[in-house]
Amino acid sequence: MVHITLPRTIDRQLSFYLAMEEYVARYMDMPHAFFIWQVEPSVIFGRNQLIESEVNTSYCERKGVRMFRRKSGGGCVYADKSNMMLSYITDSDSVNFTYHQYTTLVVNALQRMGIRATANGRNDIMIEGKKVSGNAFYHLCAHQTDSGKGRSIVHGTLLYDTNMENMLGCITPDDEKLLSKGVKSVRQHITLLKDHTRLSLEEIRNELIRFVCNEERMLTPEEVEKVKDIEKEYLSPTFIYGHNPRYTVVKKQRIEGVGTLEVRMEVKNGIIKNIDLKGDFFLIGDLNEIRQALKNQPLDRMSMEKVLPDTKNLIVNLSKTDLITLILK
Repeated sequence: MVHITLPRTIDRQLSFYLAMEEYVARYMDMPHAFFIWQVEPSVIFGRNQLIESEVNTSYCERKGVRMFRRKSGGGCVYADKSNMMLSYITDSDSVNFTYHQYTTLVVNALQRMGIRATANGRNDIMIEGKKVSGNAFYHLCAHQTDSGKGRSIVHGTLLYDTNMENMLGCITPDDEKLLSKGVKSVRQHITLLKDHTRLSLEEIRNELIRFVCNEERMLTPEEVEKVKDIEKEYLSPTFIYGHNPRYTVVKKQRIEGVGTLEVRMEVKNGIIKNIDLKGDFFLIGDLNEIRQALKNQPLDRMSMEKVLPDTKNLIVNLSKTDLITLILK
């Protein structure tokens, strides 16, 4: 595993590190890469989430917390200098294999430090039944990389000690999700590494790198500039806030193994004129395949079953039956 480093240690905003992951995945031909980063208070929400549904924007603006969108799916998270963000880039086309590979690496490293971590659920790392790390995934197809190989990126939080007031204030919790996990508050749902070890944040960071990586590669100043070029997309207001036209019908449900799925449709005379999917699901294909298949189709089960592609190849664990049932709900 190659540890990716930067030529200068300076404070950078979250969007830079998202662009850095993408640069490594697209242009650096190495089987596995890893790096750890920290940022000033920031909120990062998933590719298919609505900012107004997930983020308390007025609180963020009042407290000076930056808001960013990532290209992976999953839910909204808060980051600051008291926790770590981990990035893992690998040659892979399999979401399940990539998650298993990544969580195994992190869990084994934490266990070697005497921390009783376990992997649990679709994307979490737990300690004593509480989440200490949540992670998200996205995939680049072979034609999108210089190496001609499919590349996968997993990134996520590793909570050491964080500003709980900001964490709770910035993120608009999904009550249905919390209830489904049998917890009554965000405080009951998460735990902090500082409560399970005497090691400092910096010591844990160094031990993770030492355990996971066996060589180092520093980006050149020229490569840093290329990362900054990619970063421009992440800083675009259109990318951050999205373009969300009004829809006449909205259906929302939490589906086991999939996540929260929100279907937004414009329906006229029983015909789907436009449709979009939002939520914290994990996307492994192109949502346009679903949008285009259902556009101008009658709002009935038989018609949708005929035109829909295999949705499990597009959204992790989402069956055609579950999607159609939600649309007709």
